[in-house]
Amino acid sequence: MATLRDIKRRITGISNTQQITRAMKMIAAAQLRKAQDNIINARPYARKINEVIDHLLSVEKNVNNELLIQRKCRRIAIVAVTSDRGMCGGFNMNIIRTVEELISGEYKDFYAGKNLDLYCIGKKNLDYFLKRNYPIKESFTGLFTRLKFETALKIVQLLKSSYLKGEIDKVILVYNEFKSVIQQNIVVEQLLPIQPARTANNNKIGTQYIYEPGKIEIINSLLPKKLNIQLWRALLESYAAELGARMTAMDMATENAKELIRSLRLTFNKERQASITKEIIEIVSGANAMKES
Repeated sequence: MATLRDIKRRITGISNTQQITRAMKMIAAAQLRKAQDNIINARPYARKINEVIDHLLSVEKNVNNELLIQRKCRRIAIVAVTSDRGMCGGFNMNIIRTVEELISGEYKDFYAGKNLDLYCIGKKNLDYFLKRNYPIKESFTGLFTRLKFETALKIVQLLKSSYLKGEIDKVILVYNEFKSVIQQNIVVEQLLPIQPARTANNNKIGTQYIYEPGKIEIINSLLPKKLNIQLWRALLESYAAELGARMTAMDMATENAKELIRSLRLTFNKERQASITKEIIEIVSGANAMKES
């Protein structure tokens, strides 16, 4: 049975941990505001560039761009985005679990034939997949400390170069999309070859535009930009989702620590009261024994 000193030490230790979790929650909350602003600024551009490309492809059928060609898939690459740090609940494991399900399910033949490459963005999935000997082609860590658009350009250029050389035939992107502080959605989308999102509006006769330069030139110019903004948005979404998950996890940890401290203090007071009562009984018993003698 724990002594009063042991209980007091546990209370002190949990109180110190509670201060850390409370501070981490406040830091995540402060960083989340800026991350949300970045997403709000990026989403309209990403949505509009998709709309323009979809409209152009719906009216121009003679496009011959290698980024659009659906060729026979012989080798596939999966780009998984996690965080560099933990303490954010199931944020990282949800992505890792999704990637493993893809590898053991839809793309098991590619994995069995050693025709699957992993590109790890974030230290958590890199550590996990390295320990289990998954085929990691490239890794990128420490990006979220100072997240820059140039980082997305570098990764896209690497993937695009491998794709155009025929080293890979399909690129799948897996990341957490930010919805709210308590909700993140796992997104699995195709990065290469580019798949235009055919909307219902493309089939309707709307305003006819005159393009200068021509439609094909504009499409060829916008397709690389679409790849850049697609990955950049994924990084922004993942970072905001990470902060939201960490904020929620630290809030729960703080509340759990508070409840545990309350329980330990109740136990401490009960044990202390029992100890005092025992000492009083011993004193009274001793005094009565001396009186009788």
